[in-house]
Amino acid sequence: MRLEPITWDRLGDLLAERLLGLEPADGSPWPRVAFDGAPASRPGDLAQRVSEALRVRGRPSLVVGTEGFLRPASLRLEYGRQDVEAYYNGWHDTGALWREVFDPLGPDGDGRVLPDLWDPVTDRATRSPYVQLPPGGALLLHGPFLLRHWFPLDLSVHLVLTPGALRRRTPETEHWTLPAFERYEEEADPFGAADVLVRADDPRHPAWNG
Repeated sequence: MRLEPITWDRLGDLLAERLLGLEPADGSPWPRVAFDGAPASRPGDLAQRVSEALRVRGRPSLVVGTEGFLRPASLRLEYGRQDVEAYYNGWHDTGALWREVFDPLGPDGDGRVLPDLWDPVTDRATRSPYVQLPPGGALLLHGPFLLRHWFPLDLSVHLVLTPGALRRRTPETEHWTLPAFERYEEEADPFGAADVLVRADDPRHPAWNG
């Protein structure tokens, strides 16, 4: 697949324009978008760019990061601090994401979303207030492994890193997580499953499939 060079600002604008005309397939009034990628690819930065581009176009959005839906440390680290299987399958509270984010934005939802649930630094509940997302407002969810949970997504963006770039851009203390991303590529095929691909090997010069 051919990927074309683009700037991050231009990419944010073009994705925002695409969202303006996006109609959820299930009849929900809230488009739901995933920015899927390893932390080293910084999917949250792109989600924020798209959010700002939507704002200046008069369209509300809500950026939600899966790092706000981690399980408590007693569950995440039950098998040690560097257990790859737990990182891949047990760190994120996908049940809470369904309950607090996706269900309220479904066809019969009320648009009342909890933006985060758990603070991984304090290992306590965040106690954040619910946010009312008006009809037409877009959910911009970012984090790793998003395309393996059957979330009701209307658009998926996968930020791609080559194995070498992923290793270079991942802090050495987190290199133990790299096998989980190899497994994700093999099992979920995000390269083939995503609607939009963004090559982010060089953080200064992204490319995408348009």
